[in-house]
Amino acid sequence: MMRNAEAGMARRTGMGHGRMVVAAMIALTLAGCASAPVPTFDLSAPTGFTARGGSNGQLVVVSPTALAVLDSEKIVVEPAPGQITYLPDAQWSDKLSSLLQARTVQAFENGSKLRRVARPGDGVAGDYQLNMDIRSFGVKVLPEGTFAVVEISAKLIGSASGKILAARIFSARVPLASVSSTSATSALDQASNQVLIELVRWASAAQG
Repeated sequence: MMRNAEAGMARRTGMGHGRMVVAAMIALTLAGCASAPVPTFDLSAPTGFTARGGSNGQLVVVSPTALAVLDSEKIVVEPAPGQITYLPDAQWSDKLSSLLQARTVQAFENGSKLRRVARPGDGVAGDYQLNMDIRSFGVKVLPEGTFAVVEISAKLIGSASGKILAARIFSARVPLASVSSTSATSALDQASNQVLIELVRWASAAQG
């Protein structure tokens, strides 16, 4: 009787252990799925264009300002006016303000003949300062269709006087056939490039 009881206990213990192992494997699998990395996308800096005008002064590009809903790695989608959501399967490679500042500096270096452009942390005493505010940077569903929309307000300030020398709002939108991570980020990159080319040309001419 004792041997039969011990055998039964061993069988029950073995079954319990097996179930625990299976449960642990399922938990690890689910944890692995939950922690799968989100695909990361980058913005490019426009090339192959020229910006006329300018002076011998140095330009400092300040980090753009933006509402918290925009200034993150998340990619904004507005399915209706006043509604904000994010692409679930895509993110930017950095906070939007930092990413846009870097691409703006590169755009000036690529298109401006002066190439005297820097960021505040570079230790440059600029003659001019470029301030930007990101008004819109994401996918918008509008009555006429779905678009990648980029809108930036820019101000060129004389560092010595502290006065606004020029101000302008730049905007671009690129149509989207579908809201997927690849198409949305590609369209936003195109819209961003359009805005940056116009911004560089405007700011270069305004410095003259």
